[in-house]
Amino acid sequence: MQIRDAHAGDIEGITAIYNDAVSNTLAIWNEQTVDAANRAAWLADRLRAGYPVLVAIDAQQSVAGYASFGDWRAFDGFRHTVEHSVYVRADCRGSGTGKALMVELIARARGIGKHVMVAGIEAGNAGSIALHKKLGFEEVGLLPQVGTKFGAWLDLAFLQLTLDARSDPDGITPSS
Repeated sequence: MQIRDAHAGDIEGITAIYNDAVSNTLAIWNEQTVDAANRAAWLADRLRAGYPVLVAIDAQQSVAGYASFGDWRAFDGFRHTVEHSVYVRADCRGSGTGKALMVELIARARGIGKHVMVAGIEAGNAGSIALHKKLGFEEVGLLPQVGTKFGAWLDLAFLQLTLDARSDPDGITPSS
């Protein structure tokens, strides 16, 4: 498996994974699938903001998963914090694809000088929560019944990973 930056040629695979997550999982709390133009615009927006979109490419040269991060909240005081997303194709879940994407995503966040990475995970998703804990994330909060999908209330678990040990928020130079 290869982890690399996404490009326009990956949009079809990214769209298929996104739409499967919308239709069949609680990983995305949207109820409407999207078209390739939507995901292309999303990719362009992430790249314009200076944030990575990574893809995992399998032996057949297909997109097996994708990951990205973006601003956690749109206020200046949160500029050192990002929230990430990782989605894996249904037939590749449990194969290490998500972990490989996360390891590279964490490195990218550190490389641009981010301080904290936040994960918002449906509280019943034990596999994702366990993966995040293995990578050093800590559970920091639970918001009961803040979402809904498939006719049920959903709880949102928050986990976070502190990416560096700096005490001065503006006293770090991003590394590569």
